[in-house]
Amino acid sequence: MPQQKTINEHKNMMEKALEFLHAELKSVRTGRASTGLVENLKVDYYGTPTPLKQIAALSAPEASMIAIKPFDISSIKEIEKAIRNSDLSLAPICDGKIVRLNIPPLSGERRQQLIAQVKQLGEQSKVSIRNIRRDANKKLESLEKAKTITEDDRDKGKKIIDDLTKEFTDKIDAVIKTKSDEIVQD
Repeated sequence: MPQQKTINEHKNMMEKALEFLHAELKSVRTGRASTGLVENLKVDYYGTPTPLKQIAALSAPEASMIAIKPFDISSIKEIEKAIRNSDLSLAPICDGKIVRLNIPPLSGERRQQLIAQVKQLGEQSKVSIRNIRRDANKKLESLEKAKTITEDDRDKGKKIIDDLTKEFTDKIDAVIKTKSDEIVQD
């Protein structure tokens, strides 16, 4: 049934938008050390920008430290350079084999900035969800104009899409609240 196919396609798009939000939030710093903070940091590895997680073992041995052990020791200078040039505001400490990042506690002002950043990411995700809803509604209307589905099917489809939009918007709100609480508590 073309109506159900359209609904399923757009539901998958909404799920991908939510997954993308989760991935983006991993890189937002909380007071606790997390390898997600640096794992997708691009390092110039033999002339190719490569995610850090592909060229080094990452761990958080302490609540306030990230340890980065490169698979190829010769890449350690490039890893340090990438960290310094990032917007993380962290100073790498290198002993020749391992790069350590000390995660300082967050100030109240910095916490508020991070919460604002998290809320902005959430808003962007909601806009994506609403754009997906708009595209789905247009698709349903074009199917109805082409006489592939009935007017009732179009209206039922729009109702289902609206319900999905509400469901995913609520999920985004919950994710943002959880991340904001995490930033405040750490």
